[in-house]
Amino acid sequence: MSRTRRLLDLIQILRSHRFPVAGERLAEQLGVSLRTLYRDIRTLQEQGAHIDGAPGLGYLLRPGFMLPPLMFSEEEIEALVLGTRWVAKRADAKLGSAAREALQKIAAVLPKDLRDTLDASALLIGPGPGIAAGSIELAQLRQALRTERKIVIDYRSLGGAESKRVVWPCALGYFDQALVLVAWCELREAFRHFRTDHIAAMEILPQRYPRRRQALLKAWREQQDMGLSNHAADKN
Repeated sequence: MSRTRRLLDLIQILRSHRFPVAGERLAEQLGVSLRTLYRDIRTLQEQGAHIDGAPGLGYLLRPGFMLPPLMFSEEEIEALVLGTRWVAKRADAKLGSAAREALQKIAAVLPKDLRDTLDASALLIGPGPGIAAGSIELAQLRQALRTERKIVIDYRSLGGAESKRVVWPCALGYFDQALVLVAWCELREAFRHFRTDHIAAMEILPQRYPRRRQALLKAWREQQDMGLSNHAADKN
């Protein structure tokens, strides 16, 4: 195994653990000596990986680490560029700006040949209308998703019925013509799908909902036969 491949494997192993992992266990999984493992840990830390720990205590990878310069193949770079361009053209302005800034940060740590590949990518996003998101602030909705907060929404169904709901947001689906919020609805005591362009007003409540978002999303997925493909059906 090349050293580059080993460093990437080490990152993936650390990513899969939420608690510190003993150096001996990491070395065994990688098939290297403890001395080599410690050297690899130092290399990743020098490249920007936020790895906490020390010999005898175990190691933990913190979120938000800088990507190693040799992490991407040419096709992976093309996928990143294409995805960023799609978000910049189709998503809201704040998310689009974040996507472009993220790509700039990735470009800053790439070697010159791969950076040239990124700049010269020939994969383009054609012109088209933006996604109908409605009048609510999407950045606030994404914040509610990240922090697992309940929200109050004033909602108008496709049939024109208006209602006020307290919901637990667990996912946001991006479709060609609409954004769909997946949430547990306290009124219906069930999962419901809400088009964001039908939400007239939204307020984030201080209370966190009682289940983790990951558990909610898993429960929702188990109820779906074909995911969100039938998002147009309004059963609110």
